[in-house]
Amino acid sequence: MARPEQVLVLEPQHELKFRGPFTDVVTATLKLTNPTDRNVCFKVKTTAPRRYCVRPNSGIIDAGTSINVSVMLQPFDYDPNEKSKHKFMVQSLLAPYDMTDMEGVWKEAKPEELMDSKLRCAFEMPLENDKTHESESNKTITSSTSSVKTEHSVLPKSASASLDDGEVKKIMEECKRLQMEVQRLREENKQIREDDGLRKRKVTSVAASHSSAMATSAVRDEGLSTRVLALCVLLFVIGVIIGKLAL
Repeated sequence: MARPEQVLVLEPQHELKFRGPFTDVVTATLKLTNPTDRNVCFKVKTTAPRRYCVRPNSGIIDAGTSINVSVMLQPFDYDPNEKSKHKFMVQSLLAPYDMTDMEGVWKEAKPEELMDSKLRCAFEMPLENDKTHESESNKTITSSTSSVKTEHSVLPKSASASLDDGEVKKIMEECKRLQMEVQRLREENKQIREDDGLRKRKVTSVAASHSSAMATSAVRDEGLSTRVLALCVLLFVIGVIIGKLAL
């Protein structure tokens, strides 16, 4: 029994192209589209698994959606006389409605349910014209960069020349003005400190005089109290003497 036709749409359909140089990883993109109303399981296989890295190499494509598969060719020594014999195969099958285990679906799939598409691999090296064009482009970019650097290096010189002519005097005057302003602020700060010290000394002298006045007043009050007490005692003694004479 013949296998059903592939339901997935592949881009590209027949050939994966890898463009050198092959001194580094070269990546080709394979787009898989599911135009049906069923989810589709897929697997990507190759005849040279050690030379390629495929991400993702299997999975499920939902109905009406697409997925990009990255096929990465590992670095190798390229021989233009050797034709590539590497091939890829995209295998697919319709996902069951009650699918829970994708690996189990692949194991239990019948041969007549599997669909596949094959692609060749082609290696290409950049043409000499392309290399020349790229080198010329690099030279143009380099010359443009150097000219930009030259312009930037010239600008500061012209700016410094103009400063030497007219702006230096203004800058010197501004510096002098700032120095005078700093000196004035210092003098004001010094005067403020002196005024503050004088005010503190006045406050101290006033407080001292107030304390001495209070002490003098206290002494005076104490002397007055002593005199009054002595006078009372004297009057008492005189009263006692007068009383005895009267008897």
